[in-house]
Amino acid sequence: MRITASDALLVIDAQNDFCEGGALAVQGGAAIMPLINRLAERFDTVIATQDWHTPDQISFASNHAGATPFTEIEVAYGPQMLWPDHCVQGTPGADFHPHVAPAVTKALAVVRKGHNPLVDSYSAFYENDRRTATGLAGLLRERGVTRLFLCGLAYDYCVRFTAEDAVREGFEAVVIEDACRAIAPDTAAAAKASFAALRAAEMSVASLLG
Repeated sequence: MRITASDALLVIDAQNDFCEGGALAVQGGAAIMPLINRLAERFDTVIATQDWHTPDQISFASNHAGATPFTEIEVAYGPQMLWPDHCVQGTPGADFHPHVAPAVTKALAVVRKGHNPLVDSYSAFYENDRRTATGLAGLLRERGVTRLFLCGLAYDYCVRFTAEDAVREGFEAVVIEDACRAIAPDTAAAAKASFAALRAAEMSVASLLG
């Protein structure tokens, strides 16, 4: 598969809180940062996303009396998973992991998501209310991008929802599987099934870069 000027790399939430030692650490998260840098070297267009929550974010279990992380509640826009407090604006946990600095430096734009305390956001295209757009689709179209390659954290949430929305927005989506890590095996399997149903391709860094 040849990378062209109409391709873009989306680096999803390569942040400290999603890596070892972080508030919502994904096993092996830090290990993918060198792979992301290798990928970024090959793309003309690189865009990064960044979880950017306020302390009163609706998805934080700490903001619901008696609630525990990794349980679901009903909110105005439907079911919402509750998480440990993470990626709070201005904290070290919200910063990009230091080992991914080359890719972030190259990024044309950083899409900050989840900054509305009343709505969580997984996808780089829409908040979880499925109505509030981030503006990413318009930016990509203005750049002439037609195909997106996705990497980052976590495979089964923010990577998944971004890939799904990319296809719905008319882009071709390719998930670089070994440049992602998942939170849990069951949700990873659901993500893989979703990609297959949407015909979103999956491949490895080696198969793409040679």
